[in-house]
Amino acid sequence: MTGSMVIMGVAGCGKSSLGAAIARDHGLALLEGDERHSAASLDKMRRGVPLTDADREGWLATLADELAAQPQGLVVTCSALRRAYRERLRRAVPGLAIVFLEIGLLAAKARVAARSDHFFSAAMVDSQFATLESPVGEPRVLRVDATEPLDTLRAEVTRWLQSESTR
Repeated sequence: MTGSMVIMGVAGCGKSSLGAAIARDHGLALLEGDERHSAASLDKMRRGVPLTDADREGWLATLADELAAQPQGLVVTCSALRRAYRERLRRAVPGLAIVFLEIGLLAAKARVAARSDHFFSAAMVDSQFATLESPVGEPRVLRVDATEPLDTLRAEVTRWLQSESTR
């Protein structure tokens, strides 16, 4: 695989797990988008306050800059909930591949509730679903079922990347 990829979806869909596996499989660096949120945004999310577009602006700028600075390719995990957010990232890296981990509300809430070591509360999952604009139909997007086993998802993404590279 050459180029960069965003692994996206709501909280609890498995972005970190799949992103780490794909980065490792393809010899790319991994950037956890959550690690680039501002202290103020992290505080808001810990308190159960949903982020606004304005809150996400600096975060998206940072992710776009980091993507642009890695011409050999980078795997970024981030929610990328709105089309405008994804377009911002695509402007930094034309041809950006996006993997959308699709999951239902109840499954996402259950996964988030089961995490004890994460800043994001299960109460915030509703706001992510309210904000989500599906990327299905946008260029270079693969939708996968987030409830599938990790090895199945890895194989599906790898097959898609191989087919994309022959186009």
